[in-house]
Amino acid sequence: MMPSQARVLATSSFRGIVPTAACALALLAPTLARAFPDYEVSEVRLLPTFCKYTQDYRERVPGGKNPDEIERWTRLMGPTFNNMHHYCYGLMEVNRAAFSSKTNLERVHNLSNSIIEFDYVLRGAPADFYMLPEILTRKGESLVGLDRGREGILEFQRAIGIDASYAPAYAAMSDYYKRAGQPAKAKEWLEKGLSASPNSRPLLRRMAELDGSKSKRAAPGASRKPAGSPPPE
Repeated sequence: MMPSQARVLATSSFRGIVPTAACALALLAPTLARAFPDYEVSEVRLLPTFCKYTQDYRERVPGGKNPDEIERWTRLMGPTFNNMHHYCYGLMEVNRAAFSSKTNLERVHNLSNSIIEFDYVLRGAPADFYMLPEILTRKGESLVGLDRGREGILEFQRAIGIDASYAPAYAAMSDYYKRAGQPAKAKEWLEKGLSASPNSRPLLRRMAELDGSKSKRAAPGASRKPAGSPPPE
């Protein structure tokens, strides 16, 4: 092949690549543009107090520009506070999945979005960020809600690995196994949690309910709940 022919071939190939790359970017545009999702102020009331002072929220929620509160939360969370609006987005998506989704497809969409938001914070947070167990547990709950239980369990275990006394992770693990029809495993995780956090009311309540359910099953004529009944919170 002559050098001039090679140049022509390379140029024509490059021209073919440009439209393809442009199409790919066009497909990615909705994802990239999702930095600031729409929301109602009423949805913010369901979120932790600090959310209104995070980036984006502070510009749109009344009272969010309070400099003292912004400084207080920044001092408490450090540089990671700059990303915490994504955690708040994730919680909002979880609430939408639970309370306003009209179809299963919409619920799946919301839970999937929540994982994207949680991961955004997890990628940038330092290993000693005090909210890591909470964020990991929330991510695990969203994974369980998407029938990705094995992945959810790994997130619960990561949370416990960071803070062995973080009761919500044990509660979420127990709820998963109870819902899966494995009460023995559910109780095992409650026992582990109570060993690390003996005064946790959520864990104690779950243990009492598991023991109560066991007593009812053993009693003659005891009524049963429908299969798949949601676990107590």
